[in-house]
Amino acid sequence: MTSTVWVIDDDPSIRWVLEKALTEAGMQVRAFETADALHRALGDGHPDLVISDVRMPGEDGFELLRRIHAQEPDLPVILTTAYSDMDAAVSAFEEGAFEYLPKPFDVAEAVSLARHALTRAPAETAEAAGERPEILGEAPAMQRVFRIIGRLVHSEANVLITGESGTGKELVARALHRHSPRAEGPFVALNTAAVPAELLESELFGHDKGAFTGAVERRIGRFEEAEGGTLFLDEIGDMPADLQTRLLRVLAEGEIQRVGGRQLIRTDVRVIAATHQDLPQLIAEGRFREDLFHRLNVVPIHLPALRERREDIPQLASYFLRDLADELGLQPKQLAPETLERLQAADWPGNVRELENLCRRLTLMAPGTTIYPEDLPTPYRESGTAPAATGDWQQALADWVHQALQAGKTDVGDRAQAELERVLIRETLAHTGGHRQRAAALLGWGRNTLTRKIRERGLVADEGD
Repeated sequence: MTSTVWVIDDDPSIRWVLEKALTEAGMQVRAFETADALHRALGDGHPDLVISDVRMPGEDGFELLRRIHAQEPDLPVILTTAYSDMDAAVSAFEEGAFEYLPKPFDVAEAVSLARHALTRAPAETAEAAGERPEILGEAPAMQRVFRIIGRLVHSEANVLITGESGTGKELVARALHRHSPRAEGPFVALNTAAVPAELLESELFGHDKGAFTGAVERRIGRFEEAEGGTLFLDEIGDMPADLQTRLLRVLAEGEIQRVGGRQLIRTDVRVIAATHQDLPQLIAEGRFREDLFHRLNVVPIHLPALRERREDIPQLASYFLRDLADELGLQPKQLAPETLERLQAADWPGNVRELENLCRRLTLMAPGTTIYPEDLPTPYRESGTAPAATGDWQQALADWVHQALQAGKTDVGDRAQAELERVLIRETLAHTGGHRQRAAALLGWGRNTLTRKIRERGLVADEGD
């Protein structure tokens, strides 16, 4: 029996692309411009799946999702939006969406999700958080992080967050806690690398009076402080071997014992760990317990380095400049286009934390309201091009062509041209904030040509001005 999919979006090009792709995939499709139109149609028919935009005139996608699930809780709904941040992704899952798909999306991915939704039941509904975004990012790698956080809103599973220093691992841990069943409990953070090894055991598990020289009174540890909530253990890769064994026992048995104490204390704590180190490599070197790794790594989350998400730098810098100006009681400053180019070409070994610190310095020290390249510290003034590792695209293309020919693939030229145009369109629209007229001018195309290629290449983008 043919499945029926209803698509709601106020952008006619998106409706056209989805209707065409889903129909070709063997589904029966009805498209609507507004949620009201869909509600009126519900009296005459019943879909097996709804795909809806979030921001639309009149009733938005979240309200539509709530109304649908109030009447038909088993009907899967996929939400799409160009305004993609962590809270939007989390709210989509908390409201009971089957999936959250940020724009511009790949049409093949949308079709795959539709097929998946038609064979599985949606998640349970929950009340939306409705708070300001905690983590920013529109890069695909960050959208994957947001989706994982969203999928864990009803879970208390242990999570292992990996990524370079400064990528925001504690922010993700706090978000996981805030959007979890333990949100009303405490969030306790401990950087295990910042505590001397001889004191770390007491810091984690507490100690009884007289347990060691200087223990003049009983002290509870971080596990007891986090009772009923979440304990975030940062830089877990630096934990000494003997404490790894104790931590493993706590995770396995749910009991702790204070240093110098005899009483076993039941503990109810969710553990989120983080590290910038390669734990599998440490395991191979005998420096980290493999069984502890598997206890912690129930759900892995990897945070990309800032140089791997350069498209997020304008949004992050703008946010930091506004936020820091508010904090310091100063007028917000803006980056000149040529300044932003320098920042997007920088290496950022300190990642997002380094960008935030630079924005603080510029807020305090730059002489005018517009920040020019000469206002930047020397390392950033001298960064004029992207690193060679990401800039040698001709060689990467040559390697791809060689591999495709060796594999016996045909129409290699057409496929390469299609992928090249997809990259050009995505990156240029990201650069112009979705403004098609400016994007077309930068690409050397007419606006109609850009619109046609967006449709031909299966891309969806905001119409812009």
